[in-house]
Amino acid sequence: MLESAYCKYNLIFHQKAVTSRDVMNSKETYFIKIWDSQNPNIVGIGECALFRGLSYEDSDDYELILANTCRNISNYNSSDYREYSSIVFGVETAIRDLSNNGKRVIFPSEWINGNNDIKINGLIWMGSFEQMYNRINEKLHAGFHCLKLKIGGIDFEKEIELIRYIRSKFTANILELRLDANGAFSTNDALIKLKELSKYSIHSIEQPIKSGQWELMAELCLNTPIPIALDEELIGINDIYQKELLLKEIRPQYIILKPALCGGFSGADEWISLANKFNIGWWATSALESNIGLNAIAQWISTYKISLPQGLGTGQLYSNNFSSPLVQERDVLHYNQIQQWHIPTLNWIEP
Repeated sequence: MLESAYCKYNLIFHQKAVTSRDVMNSKETYFIKIWDSQNPNIVGIGECALFRGLSYEDSDDYELILANTCRNISNYNSSDYREYSSIVFGVETAIRDLSNNGKRVIFPSEWINGNNDIKINGLIWMGSFEQMYNRINEKLHAGFHCLKLKIGGIDFEKEIELIRYIRSKFTANILELRLDANGAFSTNDALIKLKELSKYSIHSIEQPIKSGQWELMAELCLNTPIPIALDEELIGINDIYQKELLLKEIRPQYIILKPALCGGFSGADEWISLANKFNIGWWATSALESNIGLNAIAQWISTYKISLPQGLGTGQLYSNNFSSPLVQERDVLHYNQIQQWHIPTLNWIEP
């Protein structure tokens, strides 16, 4: 019989993380472990990567739901947890880990054998003009060929100045430039700003306006001079028919998949199937997980044939992350089997 426990963990940023929505010094997350009562020494671990203020299931009773999941883990059915995306993500990871003898192998592939490195983008958090300028230079000198800038936090003209600086150093065939507005543009000026940004060979822009405005977003996607990627728009859309309806109505150029926010790996696989049906591009990013969740996402991604850089360069954000075989070098993420996992003693709760 399967048994389970969970624990809460607070990830601490090296430097505060700023978006147009929030300023974060830390990120709350939860871990779940699952084992067979006949063999309690082999444990599968997953991350229930709740994202306060963003996850659809962000509520006061989240921990009660997680505790109930652990109590009934032997009867777990993902269809009962459609509205609890991060729990599905954590349980799927832990069960797969357990089935592979608790070695943090979630999706066996050539990647975990040290082959097929995953290309990643360099993430530039919001900050003052000077902070962003310095971060951009750090990433450029580190050898990244794809940068993602979070915009909408400082004066738009200053952001244009930063983008102009990048393009003065590297043309689009050398450096791919992505933007993430996190819904910061107003519906009145979004298209004007997109046209201004299009002068600088932008690969794509994530969520230019707030989610939930399907008709307005569809109009933007139809008329935009820059490919639009949906991100927050996908959160909370758990029924496959609703997923298809969203893609048919909005017709984005890309979708961005965070498994912890879009139904776990099973939910993300549904999105990919539909995206392929409508000829919509996609890539995956982390939802600022620890290395437990990041490892699972990277292994999942490695089962697909991917060409675009993925948003998985988040393993170095925290001062109290876990040592793992994940290694980021320049603009690639690879798996070094020589390096061992080190997960400290956690305060597990057995409901």
